[in-house]
Amino acid sequence: MLENVASRDALRGLARSRSREYETQTVHPTLVDERELDGWSVDKRNRKSVRLKRTKSQSELLADRIWMLLFRTGFSFLSGPGGGSLLLNLKDQASPRRPLGVVGIDDELAIAVECRTNDKFGRLPHFAEDIENYSLIRERFANAVNRCYPIATKRQVVLVMFLANVALSDGDRARAKEHQILLFDQADLNYYETLVSHLGPAAKYQLFADMLPGKTVAGLAIRVPAVRTKMGGTNCYTFCITPSYLLKISYVSHRAKGKASDVHTYQRMLSKGRLRKIRDYISQDGIFPTNIVVNFEEKRLRFERIQQEDQENGLLGWLDIRPTYRSAWIIDGQHRLFAYSGHDRASTSRLSVLAFEGLPASKQAGLFIDINAKQKSVKQSLLQELYAELHWDAAEPEIRVRAIVSKAIQMLDQDPECALYRRVQTADATKSETRCISLTSLYGAIEKREFHIAKERKNQVLEYGPLWAGENEDTLRRTAFILKNWFNAIRSGAPEWWDRGSGDGGGLAMNDGVTACVNVLRSVFVHLAERGQKLIHLDSEDLFAVIRRYGEELGSYFGALSEQDRRAFRDLRGIQGQTRRTRMCQQALHSKWPELNPPGLAEFLHEEKSQTNTKAKEIVDRIETTLQRVVFEELRREFGPDDSQWWILGVPKAVRLKVSQRREDDDGARGGKEYYFDLIDYRTIALQSQNWPLFEPLIGLGKGNKEKKTSWMVFVNEKRKIVSHASSAVSVSIEDLGRLQDYDSWLSAHLAGEDLVSRGDGEGDSDE
Repeated sequence: MLENVASRDALRGLARSRSREYETQTVHPTLVDERELDGWSVDKRNRKSVRLKRTKSQSELLADRIWMLLFRTGFSFLSGPGGGSLLLNLKDQASPRRPLGVVGIDDELAIAVECRTNDKFGRLPHFAEDIENYSLIRERFANAVNRCYPIATKRQVVLVMFLANVALSDGDRARAKEHQILLFDQADLNYYETLVSHLGPAAKYQLFADMLPGKTVAGLAIRVPAVRTKMGGTNCYTFCITPSYLLKISYVSHRAKGKASDVHTYQRMLSKGRLRKIRDYISQDGIFPTNIVVNFEEKRLRFERIQQEDQENGLLGWLDIRPTYRSAWIIDGQHRLFAYSGHDRASTSRLSVLAFEGLPASKQAGLFIDINAKQKSVKQSLLQELYAELHWDAAEPEIRVRAIVSKAIQMLDQDPECALYRRVQTADATKSETRCISLTSLYGAIEKREFHIAKERKNQVLEYGPLWAGENEDTLRRTAFILKNWFNAIRSGAPEWWDRGSGDGGGLAMNDGVTACVNVLRSVFVHLAERGQKLIHLDSEDLFAVIRRYGEELGSYFGALSEQDRRAFRDLRGIQGQTRRTRMCQQALHSKWPELNPPGLAEFLHEEKSQTNTKAKEIVDRIETTLQRVVFEELRREFGPDDSQWWILGVPKAVRLKVSQRREDDDGARGGKEYYFDLIDYRTIALQSQNWPLFEPLIGLGKGNKEKKTSWMVFVNEKRKIVSHASSAVSVSIEDLGRLQDYDSWLSAHLAGEDLVSRGDGEGDSDE
């Protein structure tokens, strides 16, 4: 027996309450304090009662959203408040009852839904046991539904688990599939909610198609007159049919759906405004002179030709359609078809259909582009995303690799456990501070040689790379697994920098940053291969175990960079910027493992050394000249212009003795005393007690005591020692060069009177 299930019409009041994110109740004023302890708050005070309000829990909200989805798609019967329940022994009314979270019953399908939620994203304990126990109710549930709501045709039964913030392993998914339990997540729910808001009840058939692919639709076999011909070597049929019939058997694979397992995804999400305009057009007796283009799965059509004289322009005959759920895939015309959803002319109008039979998904996507690419509404950037569909079945391995890479990136963008989750900017996604990595940039980095094809000659593959696994699906899973764990290892070392994306203080999880990370992975693969490791022979987990330490070290390198270093890293743009970022990362790994020495790294470092030292010397000389001018101007202004004044009163004795000796040794060839000071001497002068009030406003940087505020001069002096000895093996790093540039810019702007925000130097307290 199935209990607490009622007709849809009887549940309209419940639908109003379940559509809200909060619940309400009205109580006597004396009960308010007691209810407030349970999380209720006062919404409105009446003369003799109080209306209370409480936000629903995450699990309640999920159950309500699912219930509302079934209600809006038009299920005839639904569970009431608190969910349905199943009497486990139909012959004994006193037997235990199995609670059912959400129940929906229609003439074609009966669905039982359980919800599983986590406060934070993670695994569910005892999930395998839950799956097995849930599967045991299937037969009892089917019997109870058929007993309580009998129909003439066979009704399909589906058991579903909707998951929120739940991490699933491959084993979890395999176990659910084995027990025929469908798993849906929040992305699926968002998709179906959007779809039903556009389509209304017709969205039910999309839902059915995902739940019961390949299942026969009872009572929908039909025979129609048709013309058969061939296009591109594929059988195709032209016929007319009612929109109401086509709606039941059609399926649109939307890219917005986000199902990583669905390779055949090329359509855009339906436009609500466009549907509304087409519905108005239908109501005004508008007609559609062009075909709805669909593809039927093989074995769903049977053609019986009739005798005719002219066969050159096609064969006339009867077309028998024996449909299943999702047997007719919409290639073009989804808006024209779905505009009839809920329209009173859906069962009386006729649509002209061009139906292909057994057209591969790649050709479907290509046909979609051929029809739409020249229209203004289709973005040209869509082609990059559709590469997986267009070339998934390509004979050439290098072309299939590009299709696999395109699909792998889209999978990673949809994987909540991946550092790239919702960070790849696709054609339909709005760019944001976190979704700022273009699919094109990431694709361009990954599809290059060494990852899947290591050696090739005259279009013949001589050696496959470490990410190759043979079949497309196997290579796709391996590619996604390695890239996911590689980026996760990097993010773990600098999570706060990664998570900022392109926002303030970001710069790592952006196009050039992730490209550099992929380039480093390639150099790691090359290094390991040169040392004799046959990476292609390792399974995916063992392969990542080999490269894990390099990813973690790269993450640690990023995590150790100061804010100034990160700004310098972000400022590296374009191809040259990507190259420098890559070399900086390779140098970090080379410092840890000297044997990892990618080709060109030594030359790059040598060139960088000469370039950075030259630039650094220019900056240090400019800073030193500025300090010389400012220090002596202030000393002369404060103590007097004569040597007996500024020299004796303003300069510490130890500095005077050193300068005097140097000038004596040089016979005063440079000129006055001021030309024999070292850069660090200016700090010593400023730190004198009587001098600090004079120099603090001019050269004090950051917060803290005077030693901290002048510590930037110590840094500049250390770099002066390096650039003053060109023959040394030491060079100024790119990060340190950026820091010198920051100090130079600050000093010149500050002394020019600009009111800039001071920055610390990373060695003490600062107001960064």
